[in-house]
Amino acid sequence: MANTKLMEEAFPVAPLKIAALESCRELGKKVNDYIVDFRRDRANDSLDSPLFCNYQMDNYLLDFQCPRFGTGEAKSVLNESVRGKDLFLMVDVCNYSLTYTVNGHVNHMSPDDHYQDLKRVISAANGKAHRLNVIMPFLYESRQHKRTKRESLDCALALQELVDMGVSNIITFDAHDPRVQNSIPLHGFDNFNPPYQFMKALLRAEPDLPVDKEHLMIVSPDEGAMHRAVYFSNVLGVNMGMFYKRRDYSTVVNGKNPIVAHEFLGEDIQGKHVIIVDDMISSGESMLDVARQIKNRGAGRVFVCTTFGLFTEGFDKFDEYYEKDYIDRVITTNLTYLPPEAKEKPYFVVADMSKFIALIIDSFNHDVTMSHVLNPTDRIHALLEKQKNRISF
Repeated sequence: MANTKLMEEAFPVAPLKIAALESCRELGKKVNDYIVDFRRDRANDSLDSPLFCNYQMDNYLLDFQCPRFGTGEAKSVLNESVRGKDLFLMVDVCNYSLTYTVNGHVNHMSPDDHYQDLKRVISAANGKAHRLNVIMPFLYESRQHKRTKRESLDCALALQELVDMGVSNIITFDAHDPRVQNSIPLHGFDNFNPPYQFMKALLRAEPDLPVDKEHLMIVSPDEGAMHRAVYFSNVLGVNMGMFYKRRDYSTVVNGKNPIVAHEFLGEDIQGKHVIIVDDMISSGESMLDVARQIKNRGAGRVFVCTTFGLFTEGFDKFDEYYEKDYIDRVITTNLTYLPPEAKEKPYFVVADMSKFIALIIDSFNHDVTMSHVLNPTDRIHALLEKQKNRISF
């Protein structure tokens, strides 16, 4: 691991604790297991020092609860002390599977509910923990990151509220627009991306995929995802193209202008395999339309890589497009809740992010440089070299 030597030479900021909220409990357990393994295997002559108190443990997860009253109100209760701890709070604001009762009625937890629970845990720990760090893979209200007309600035308000409560660092993944960090310019905001995990999952699912200009192409489904596609194409050494959306600005449907058509800019796709890269699949309508147009232009296999698979309209349309051979693989991370049925789909591939998050937490706890984590280019090149050798044999 690239930062092992840095870890061995650095002191931890404070004893580590991870508060994985119920929405992020499964991912939190995986992250905890990786950190346990990291530290068990780490050689350090200073482990007997008081500075390494509670450094090697079997469990770093905090014991706490967020019980609710019959009215739907809630509170946070810590069942162990966090005094002097470097506390990392993990929350998945998109986990709609959790429920609670309000006067006997069952409610599914919304992003607002998860965000309120996060603030409750911060409130219970604040003034006691040495440092508070929030890991929010899908940044709360990140789709409302800028103002057009008379609108609220929800994401900026949330970030300001968190730092006002004492949060030192906010860690997120593939933010819809990372410029929202300008609302908290004097506080820590780190935005990580999963290109290495995408390629690792894709090449594991498609071991015979040739990665070169003659056989592969990267496509951005819209202008907003261009920077992701540019990075992918440069690292992989392949060409790219882009679709842009023509909208009907005279009409508003469900709060947005409907898409009239997708227009393509780029070289001929005929006969090439295509990777479509974006930050999220919401309903999936625009992504599937792009995949269909790519196939109609004569593409080979079509792979969809997206950080957040929300699937707000279910999987029926994806099943249909898979049967029609418009899509071959849908690769998404486990940073947000994935329904059990998703993992049963023949086209569905999960890019596991738990080891990556464990590396981020471990690096933050040691206060070492994050440059090797922010830039995965070398690891992608090493992965491609292995792939090339495997295909050549």
